Amino acid sequence: MTDRYFDQLGTHFARKIYSSTKGAIRLAVLQRDLRQWLPELAGDGPLDILDVGAGLGHMSEWLLRQGHRLTISEPSAEMLEAARARLQAVEISAPPWQALDLPLQGLPERGQRHDLVICHAVLEWLADPAAALADLRALVRPGGALSLAFYNRDALIYKNLIKGQFRKLQRNQLAGMGRRGLTPQQPLDPRQVQQWITEAGFDCRYMTGVRVFHDYMPEPFKSEADEQQVIEQELLYSTHPAYLHLGRYLHCWLRPED
Repeated sequence: MTDRYFDQLGTHFARKIYSSTKGAIRLAVLQRDLRQWLPELAGDGPLDILDVGAGLGHMSEWLLRQGHRLTISEPSAEMLEAARARLQAVEISAPPWQALDLPLQGLPERGQRHDLVICHAVLEWLADPAAALADLRALVRPGGALSLAFYNRDALIYKNLIKGQFRKLQRNQLAGMGRRGLTPQQPLDPRQVQQWITEAGFDCRYMTGVRVFHDYMPEPFKSEADEQQVIEQELLYSTHPAYLHLGRYLHCWLRPED
């Protein structure tokens, strides 16, 4: 298995994810979480933030608009160009930012650490996610944090269970197929991820679920549902202990262990 990047898939990605209710929920939950968690790090000035695998730059733009200093990294040239255009459209008074055409593994050798590292929907596309977490630890300053969101294998299993796709589960056919598919090549077991988190020297302080019910809604209820009401309920139940683990993604706030 090799790392997968999104060259020549930017338009497809934008249409399937960020032009859909799925993308709106994802942004709403991630931004809500960071609004609640960032004050743990806030001092007198803006934070120095690194967005790893920034994609099309939606979260990067939001962070820049909050007044933080930003570095984005993205190995896909198409995605990086789209992210640059998004950030360039932010008003001229925005804090300075820079863009790097580097994969996660190439970042530690730069020797720079950050107050906050963002790594959303990246690990599940890598050949060695455990090693990637160790690399991420090297990028976080003492007293800093890592915002980690990863594709939840448990949620994918549950979706196949309620669809009656038992043979697929018996054959362990959970990895995404095809060059244009957006199901990750390596859905991650949360218990395994927790082990990697500990081994990398992080402590998981908070966890929420991203899309804890929307993806399971049957038609026609899903297509007829009001998007804003769906988002409101997703925000409400994303932290509920009975439902957060059903999230298609799990969002973790990780702090370096003392």
